[in-house]
Amino acid sequence: MRTGADYLRSLQDGRRVYLDGERVADVTEHPAFRQAARSIANLFDIAADPALRERMTFPSPKTGEPVWRAFQIPKSAADLKARRLFSETWAEATFGLMGRTPDHVASFFAGYAAAPAVLAAGGNQKFADNAVAFYEFMRDNHVYASYAIVPPQIDRSKPAHKQSDPTLYAGVVKERDDGIVIAGAQQLATGGPLSDYIHLSCIHPLQPGDENYANCLAVPVGAEGVKLYPRRPFARAGNAFDYPLSSRFDESDAYVVFDNVFVPWERVFIYRNIELSRDQWFKTPSHAYGNHQAQVRYVTKLRFMAGLAHRMNEMTGNIAAPPVQIMMGELVALATVYDAMLLAHETAAPIRDGIVWPSIVILYSAMALQSELNGRMLEIIRELAGSAFITLPSSSADFDNPEIAADLERYMRSASTDAKSRVALMRLIWDFLGTEFGSRHAQYEKFYGGASFLVKQNVFRNFDFKRATALVERALSLPALE
Repeated sequence: MRTGADYLRSLQDGRRVYLDGERVADVTEHPAFRQAARSIANLFDIAADPALRERMTFPSPKTGEPVWRAFQIPKSAADLKARRLFSETWAEATFGLMGRTPDHVASFFAGYAAAPAVLAAGGNQKFADNAVAFYEFMRDNHVYASYAIVPPQIDRSKPAHKQSDPTLYAGVVKERDDGIVIAGAQQLATGGPLSDYIHLSCIHPLQPGDENYANCLAVPVGAEGVKLYPRRPFARAGNAFDYPLSSRFDESDAYVVFDNVFVPWERVFIYRNIELSRDQWFKTPSHAYGNHQAQVRYVTKLRFMAGLAHRMNEMTGNIAAPPVQIMMGELVALATVYDAMLLAHETAAPIRDGIVWPSIVILYSAMALQSELNGRMLEIIRELAGSAFITLPSSSADFDNPEIAADLERYMRSASTDAKSRVALMRLIWDFLGTEFGSRHAQYEKFYGGASFLVKQNVFRNFDFKRATALVERALSLPALE
């Protein structure tokens, strides 16, 4: 099993990550990435723990060695549950705050390998074989991949091939006997600075003429010509007392620039094929597996959210107040709905060609509601907190000053805790809710599955209207009453 120490060493590969106008010498030591890298390393160690062998691994069909269950292609509802329990264990280690842990893109490649005939359509067998081989390589070597599958927001009124420069969007600029050359940019590589590989593809609809951008491939983050430009990091915002979450779990989001990057044929899975670029997501279970993992992560985060609100109410002495219980009832009702929908992925999971898919209509319904209701749940906590977040001391250093420490202890305690314990909890909730880290998460959940109208269209396409309208026809054909 690959350990956390193995993982951290592998990040010291000369990768080109640029921040504040400078190249980052070592992401494992830079303050913007150091603790997030260690949070990911902890996931490797959890998976490698012999005491968790059954929960976290299954035998590789190729080597017989234990590999992450994230790569398990489910053949039964029990297999899908096993994948859920694996991802739940990792999600609890990060409180659901790291959305692109290694099990996310692993799930996409498990989906490709589950239905390689889709990628082989139209005489593309060699690319389908490449996808299966890369899946097996990832599985047997515990590879962490991030993906960049959304074009830059430059001019969305025009298709890719009609942009002002043909190399704005990441696409093929040269074909060689031994591979292809990619140039251009792609977003939104969450976790990219901390991963092993970048999975480049496109989930946006492509039009005839866009063939150069209709690809699916993988390149090492440290490959020549790969450059990552992360957004402003939040991990440097302060110490772990004042910023307990952002200091540890800021996984970073990044633009990826491909500066004439060579990709050997064996790492190309779709090549200049608009139809397959679309079908890879929905005619294989890749999108379903990846977002099943995402919902496991989200349900864990909602459980953490409910726990934060409950602890706050306990501390302030409001827990027995009927208005508080009503608001908390709404909060946990919504959290429970998501939990039940997650379980329904398994109980209603169809089997297609011997492979279990999570229930698509339930999955997309949950994703559609996520963009609508996450903000309501955060608003409930804001209402419950009142002014508590804006009356906290400036930093943990205030408690170290004997001149003011007595005042802080006297006036900032609660009925059940001392001042520092109360402030620690409120700082934790504020970091979840209101800091730049918290605000990024609110935006992240709003668009986690893409624009909400697209997710709702997926629900529309997969709902059983035939059964629903059959009821209407029965009602219309009821005999007249005598």
